Amino acid sequence: MTAVIKLDGVTKVYRTGSIAVAALRGVSFAIDPGEYVSIVGPSGSGKSTLMHILGCLDVPTSGRYWLGGDNVSRMDEIDLAEVRNRQIGFVFQQFNLLPSLPAWRNVELPLIYAGAGRAERRRRSIEALERVGLGSRIDHRPGELSGGQQQRVAVARALVADPALILADEPTGALDSHSAREVMNLFNELHHAGRTIVMITHDDEVAGAADRTIRIRDGLIWPATEAA
Repeated sequence: MTAVIKLDGVTKVYRTGSIAVAALRGVSFAIDPGEYVSIVGPSGSGKSTLMHILGCLDVPTSGRYWLGGDNVSRMDEIDLAEVRNRQIGFVFQQFNLLPSLPAWRNVELPLIYAGAGRAERRRRSIEALERVGLGSRIDHRPGELSGGQQQRVAVARALVADPALILADEPTGALDSHSAREVMNLFNELHHAGRTIVMITHDDEVAGAADRTIRIRDGLIWPATEAA
């Protein structure tokens, strides 16, 4: 079985003049297909840097990162953009929906980048919204939806291109407790349907919904056995 994610000795160093700051200091772990994993760490732990590398928004300074069997460690921006669109569905804390577009048009955006035709985009977008319980809200704009419903639209957008990985960055951070529970229940349903999910969070309660937790501190996995 090929791991969806495999990191081997990944480092990330940011330089400002003569000053070098190591955000990641040799991170290694693997995530198999169908796993639901949370990555937890306090502010300044390297958690956000790790998320950017996992999401192919940045590349390591050293070490190797395989996504779906492809070594993406040294890809250029064009290749990384293609990998992101083909293999990763993103869910962000702030939803990142376009306010002027109805729900289904927000959901179809990854399919536009993939070159799908209009009829196919609409069909698959509606199917994705039905999958997250919003089949009756396909023509509602974000301002006409609750926070929890907006995050469900974002989840539908992450699902619509059938990616290998759902990468969620603090997906309940902007929600009230009721909406947060609904969204976490949705992630649990997706996991049981076989989706591979990686959730970045600082909240231990949210992290506890996952099958496995990887903790990061000072740019290192801690303790090392938790990433095995």
